[in-house]
Amino acid sequence: MVGGMIKFLILPLACLLAGLLAIAVPAARAQSNIVVLDDVAQVDLLPGWRTASGTHMAALRVRLSPGWKTYWRAPGEGGIPPQFDWSGSANLNSVSFHWPVPQVFSINGIRSIGYHDELILPIEMTPTRPGEPISIRTTVELGVCEDICLPMQVDLRADLATSGAADPAISASLADQPASARSMGLAGATCAVDPISDGLRVTTKVRMPDFGSEVAVIELPDKSIWISQADVTRKGGVMTAIADMVPANAAPFLLKRSDLRITVLGDSNAVDIQGCSAG
Repeated sequence: MVGGMIKFLILPLACLLAGLLAIAVPAARAQSNIVVLDDVAQVDLLPGWRTASGTHMAALRVRLSPGWKTYWRAPGEGGIPPQFDWSGSANLNSVSFHWPVPQVFSINGIRSIGYHDELILPIEMTPTRPGEPISIRTTVELGVCEDICLPMQVDLRADLATSGAADPAISASLADQPASARSMGLAGATCAVDPISDGLRVTTKVRMPDFGSEVAVIELPDKSIWISQADVTRKGGVMTAIADMVPANAAPFLLKRSDLRITVLGDSNAVDIQGCSAG
């Protein structure tokens, strides 16, 4: 049984569309096990199944009204990154997200990365006590945007049994992941690191096929470090992406190359590259 409640965060958040931030608050209602934000989105948790390895594969589902979108883990300049608070859950040791390939949007020159129509985000949960049900009590903060932005806070409740059949919708989303560098036969990325006045500049190079209209997203585990939109160029078989990294104290810092994550999104392909070597 899955249930939910919804609240609204009326806060100044960095969702800049048409140069303005507008926050509206339509009425919310509960319908069956779905949290409904009138005329904007329906949010629920697909209960999923227990895997052969003992983890539980569930999914957050966000169904959006025409013209609305929600955001990827690295949402770009015009997006609101999703946040999850699992502290109220029981028999939950850890969670792992399997993000499907997102789309790149541009409105008035502001780029954001996310999804329209529907997002099914597979969430793999590792129980503290294998073989027992998992009790989910989670708060999800996410943004949905059209020409206005609504920062939403959704409280979801679920008791996940140790049984259950594989859900075709979750399986399809799991299949829609960016390819790994290894599966595409890529040698990986090299990166050069140079100090700037308030942080570091990272220049990454990847020898890879041309995906067309390439967008590179560079990430670190430490989300307190601001990372600029990457400047992408290509010369033959080599794609170069340059981004600045600025920590909260605006001072140079030690970058661990193995922590760097580069996702390249193209017209019909996407690849996820973990780490880089000196270059």
